[in-house]
Amino acid sequence: MHAAASTDRSIGGVPVGRIGLGAMPLSVEGRPDEAQAVATLHAALDAGVRLIDTADSYHWHADEVGHNEELIARALAAYGGGTDHVLVATKGGRGRPGDGSWTVNGDPRHLRRAAQASAARLRVESIGLYQLHKPDPDVPFAESVGALRELADAGTIRAVGLSNVDAAQILAAREILGDLLVSVQNRFSPAHQETRDTLDLCTRLGLAFLPWSPLGGLSRSAVDAPDTATPPPTTPFHTLATTHGVSPQQICLAWHLAQSPTLLPIPGARRPTSIRDSAAAGSLTLTTAELATLRL
Repeated sequence: MHAAASTDRSIGGVPVGRIGLGAMPLSVEGRPDEAQAVATLHAALDAGVRLIDTADSYHWHADEVGHNEELIARALAAYGGGTDHVLVATKGGRGRPGDGSWTVNGDPRHLRRAAQASAARLRVESIGLYQLHKPDPDVPFAESVGALRELADAGTIRAVGLSNVDAAQILAAREILGDLLVSVQNRFSPAHQETRDTLDLCTRLGLAFLPWSPLGGLSRSAVDAPDTATPPPTTPFHTLATTHGVSPQQICLAWHLAQSPTLLPIPGARRPTSIRDSAAAGSLTLTTAELATLRL
């Protein structure tokens, strides 16, 4: 297994670089102030990030649905360079009542309203990638997916993604969506590989695989907490990071890139330094021997 550092990844034929940004930390509990959040988004763009992942449910309080989408729209509008090449992927079908919990709503009527509201908040005529955030156990999966097909046919969205789905659901959605289905976003990391069957299926089908929480299981380091006084943990990721003179996060993201040519990590960030470090992993190549040592 060998990741070619120069090869861009794509989603539905749209080139998106090799590392995206998961924007959720900029709007949920523990979020930075807006100036720092915008600086983080601008740092991502400066570093060559071309995929920003969000959702209408990425907010803290109950009365601020779409907080993250609106933040991204403001940041893109204020950016000094061009942003036409940036793919903003959002999601619908989940809610946050404001008490830290998450709800699920896959009703087709809700998804249609949610997608239209997201497009307005993102200030776009058509959303580049719209993802079903999670299947609703109380709504037939085909009905939720069918609503996304209708949104694409109406021009509200250009491409469809799924999140938190199993292999059977991916195949069922592909029957409904055809080539409109371009991505799957499931939890995946060195410490959480239970969804590898869905990664393998996406690789076979040519669908982009966007692992959420890609750094899960990797303990905090100086990249996340520069003032921490605790000694750094010692894992194979940290050991190899020392050898390469990079952060363990970069090693972890390079490990992800080596798993499949369709995998595109979307690490979160709250500070400009964090996303700059993550983006640098796109040019890091690990050898087969090095990859074989990486376990959590």
